Amino acid sequence: MTDSGASRIFVFDAYGTLFDVHSAAARYAGEIGPVWERLSEIWRTKQLEYTWIYAATGRRATFWELTERGLDYAIAATGVVVEDGLRARLLDANRELSAYPEVLTVLRALKDRGDRLAILSNGDPDLLERIIDSAGLDGLFEHVLSVAAADTFKPHAAVYRLAVDAFDMPPDRMTFCSSNRWDVAGASAFGFSAVWINRLGRPDEYPDMPPVRVLTSLEGLSMPMS
Repeated sequence: MTDSGASRIFVFDAYGTLFDVHSAAARYAGEIGPVWERLSEIWRTKQLEYTWIYAATGRRATFWELTERGLDYAIAATGVVVEDGLRARLLDANRELSAYPEVLTVLRALKDRGDRLAILSNGDPDLLERIIDSAGLDGLFEHVLSVAAADTFKPHAAVYRLAVDAFDMPPDRMTFCSSNRWDVAGASAFGFSAVWINRLGRPDEYPDMPPVRVLTSLEGLSMPMS
C-alpha cells in the first residue's frame, strides 16, 4: 500500500457506484405509475444476471443489448403498460444516469491531491463516454476501461486485469471501489484492495472475499485507510 503522502490509484465501478442506476426510472415515475420502483429493481437485477450468465457461458453480447433485454423483462414482469415512446425515453435516460451527489466533489478532491483515477465498468465504451460527459466528469479519469476490451463481463478475472495492464501496477497497489458486493468480492479475490461503498446499508456477503473497508458513500475515500 502506498504511503499516506504518496498518490494513490483509485479504480471505480460505474453503475451503482458513481451513477444512480434507478435515476432513469425515477425520471419517468409519473408515467410508469406506482410500480416504477419495482420495475427499476427488476431491470437492474436482470441486467446484472444476464452479464453473469454470458460471462459464465462464454457467450457474447454488448452491455446495451442486455440492458434492453432487462427493461423488456421488467416491463413484462410488472405488467405495466409502457408505450414505445416511454420505452425509448427510459433507455435514453439510462444513457445519462445521474451521478450521486458527492461524486463530482470527491473525485475532484482526489485528483487535485494527485491521486490517479480510473473507471472499470461493464458498460460499453460509447455508453461510458456519454454518461461521463452528461455528469460533468470529463477529464477526471486517467483511464476509462470497458469490459469490451476483455470480451466478457465482471467478475471474470480478465476484466480486473484490464486495470492492472492500464496502470502497469499490481492489484494490491490499487484501491477498487464498488457499491456491488459481488463486484467487491471479485475484485478482492483478484487481489485488489477493495472498498465496498455500501450506500444501502445491506448486510455483508462473501466473508471469504472481504473488502478492506466499508463506506456509506465516496466521501470517506479522502481519509487514511486503517
